[in-house]
Amino acid sequence: MRYLQRERTIVEALLPGLDERLAATPLAELEAAGGPGVKLFTEAGGPGLLVPTEHGGKGADLLTALRVQRALGSRSPSLAVATTMHHFSVASLVETAATSSGMEWMLLAAIAKDNLLLASGFAEGRTGQGILNPALTARTEGDKVFLSGSKKPCSLARSMNLLTASLPLPGPDGTEQLAIALIPADAPGVSVKPFWGSPILAGAESDEVVLDDVEVPAELLVRTDVTADGRLDQLQTVGFVWFEALMTASYLGAASALVERLLLNDRVDAAVRADAVAAVEAAVLTLEGLAADAASGVSQETLARSLMCRYAAQDTISRVLSVTVEALGGMAFIGSPDVAYLNSACRALAFHPPSRARMATPLAEYFAGQAPLRIP
Repeated sequence: MRYLQRERTIVEALLPGLDERLAATPLAELEAAGGPGVKLFTEAGGPGLLVPTEHGGKGADLLTALRVQRALGSRSPSLAVATTMHHFSVASLVETAATSSGMEWMLLAAIAKDNLLLASGFAEGRTGQGILNPALTARTEGDKVFLSGSKKPCSLARSMNLLTASLPLPGPDGTEQLAIALIPADAPGVSVKPFWGSPILAGAESDEVVLDDVEVPAELLVRTDVTADGRLDQLQTVGFVWFEALMTASYLGAASALVERLLLNDRVDAAVRADAVAAVEAAVLTLEGLAADAASGVSQETLARSLMCRYAAQDTISRVLSVTVEALGGMAFIGSPDVAYLNSACRALAFHPPSRARMATPLAEYFAGQAPLRIP
């Protein structure tokens, strides 16, 4: 069986033609700002991947989505990272719709039917920053809510149809609680500014989204039970599990692209090639084990395991990069920008929240049975 054949077969079944079109496009073109990756993904019906079939989507579960993201990451790391942010928002909407009598199902149906892309305005992007800390400020005027501030970086900033954002709102007892808002990209007061200055992952469209007193429609506001101490309710727990798992799969896909190049190089010792494959596949199998566990329900234990998978994958990727880049040799590094690019792109997994340093105490306390898991 050819390397990555299973993952790419799944992409072809769910998003026909996408893998072939990505493979036919040079990596440098896919990764550049304004590259065609997001457009190709949308044209293939990618936005509806996680939308349940009863709402017109593909109905992919976590295991299937992991394999899709790994395949996309092997073709275009930028596309995999950008679409993970979309899927993170959709997964949260699916969880909300499953337990709510609201109109979330109508939005899910629209995402699938019209191929709507959701950008994520959660606080992230700086190592050590808490993902639950709202990036925007809110003011209320009766029942109306208005948002101001900016999110940077914000993947899919140029292609988004909706922005999902976190904001603090007073709960029944006056305590501030986290709420999730969905804001149309063309709403008055929404603008996009250049921000991403690196050529690495430039295709993810991670620019700055600015909100200037933007009104949030009441039907597009979801309140949670999460307070400032960072304890998670079920909606947030599910969303974070999907975020950590899919982002990890995306970067394992990028690392797999280097391993694939190594496998096709007969001048590299077979033992080196086999070791590189074994390292990546072990990380992938751990992640797929998480997906099997999540299929029976997501809990704090699932979230803790997703973080362990992610941090272990970071270590695996660092080790595999060292082996593959050295084994491919100086001529491969000099002859094409792809090896150097993938070597840099793969390391960005460490920049996504929550950082290992920030989670050290909460995870230690959780596994010692001393406290519930929290995201500081």
